[in-house]
Amino acid sequence: MQNMREEGHEGGATHRGHDHSGHHARMVADFRRRFWISLVATIPILILSPMIQQFLGLGEVMRFSGDTYILFLVSSFVFFYGGYPFLKGFYDELKQLKPGMMTLIAVAISTAYVYSSIVVFGLKGKIFFWELATLVDIMLLGHWIEMKSVMGASRALEELAKLMPSEAHLLMPDGGTEDVPLERLKAGDRVLVKPGEKVPADGEVSDGETYVNEAMLTGESMPVAKKAGDKVIGGAINGDGSIVVEIMKTGKDSFLSQVIDLVREAQQSKSRTQDIANRAAVWLTGIALGGGAVTLFVWLAVMHKDFAFALERTVTVMVITCPHALGLAVPLVVAVSTALSARNGLLIRNRAAFEKARNIQAIIFDKTGTLTEGRFGITDTIVFKEDMDEKELLRIAASVETHSEHPIAQGIVSSAGQTYPVEGFRAIPGKGAEGRVNGMDVKVVSPGYLRGNGLAINDNRIDRLSS
Repeated sequence: MQNMREEGHEGGATHRGHDHSGHHARMVADFRRRFWISLVATIPILILSPMIQQFLGLGEVMRFSGDTYILFLVSSFVFFYGGYPFLKGFYDELKQLKPGMMTLIAVAISTAYVYSSIVVFGLKGKIFFWELATLVDIMLLGHWIEMKSVMGASRALEELAKLMPSEAHLLMPDGGTEDVPLERLKAGDRVLVKPGEKVPADGEVSDGETYVNEAMLTGESMPVAKKAGDKVIGGAINGDGSIVVEIMKTGKDSFLSQVIDLVREAQQSKSRTQDIANRAAVWLTGIALGGGAVTLFVWLAVMHKDFAFALERTVTVMVITCPHALGLAVPLVVAVSTALSARNGLLIRNRAAFEKARNIQAIIFDKTGTLTEGRFGITDTIVFKEDMDEKELLRIAASVETHSEHPIAQGIVSSAGQTYPVEGFRAIPGKGAEGRVNGMDVKVVSPGYLRGNGLAINDNRIDRLSS
């Protein structure tokens, strides 16, 4: 006799999911492409920038006629091509009257570009093209990383959408069946779900008995017994019995679609860190503009310097106010937290609540059973036959169970390793299975089967393991 233990946790949508994932994939590809192209274009900008040349002591060697115009053209490409997402984001934030990180970045790169361009065409001053290019590169890298993390979460939506079958066996008025796509199902339809198939939509069992595996949807690793009148969830896997299900919910009203919507909302929500960063960006934008204005006023009115001199220092203040690290750090936090949670099977409904979880000191689980991972295995084996050892008993039981798709059966098989050939296999619905192994009639059955057939085994070891 064998005691089983679970070793781990208990506990319309397809099309939309793929569209959402495709959108994120295009955004990831766009940021990646803009980053690499802008990074390559930054190399000649650095080489041609007078400040970099002076720093490396190559000012006389690297200068040639028309070099500033080439520097202007390459920098213009980086500004308009690499900076486009931030300029567009700046426009969107102003349109919504919600300035944030995009506004800060756009102000910094626009100020550097416009001023440096004026210097190229005659104004006395320093060129800030290299600051512009490196800022664009770092911000593109940060947003690429962030979009990759969102893309990883979008794959979770795809996996959820894949839980649904592509077709259903619709029962016709004449008693026959017709295979139809899920889009054709509506409330009130009756469908046949064969052994091993997925339930096509939320509904109620109208005929038949079976066990249904709902682990991927509810976390409940043990198959749940279903009979007429019981509810079933679309995407759950049917066991050994055939059932007829009357459809109750389809499309966006189904359980799975609601889960997908929750995950999508979580992807679009902002964490408290992101909110703080955006608020900081608003303040920094104000500080940059205010600091620039004060700088210009002081150098002109107080220090009595010429306009070109004052403007150069004003632009310097506005450019260096944009923090490269802030634009890169927040996407990295989002990326790492999202990747870690997805790797551990967590679907986050609210980023702000998820962030607060760092302060958790105790967790209380309201569960009637044990917390498990949903993987079955053998913990103990009790042998009553003197001429048989535990390994042989387990191998014989596993031989019969190799023909069964039940999770407990698969747990026995994985624990045994090697098995024998089986003849005359037969499933006993809801009770177990039987067959001939090495000339012996073998039944691998539940305690309910033993009680139903008047087979009682009294042993304290069994009572201890069962408790």
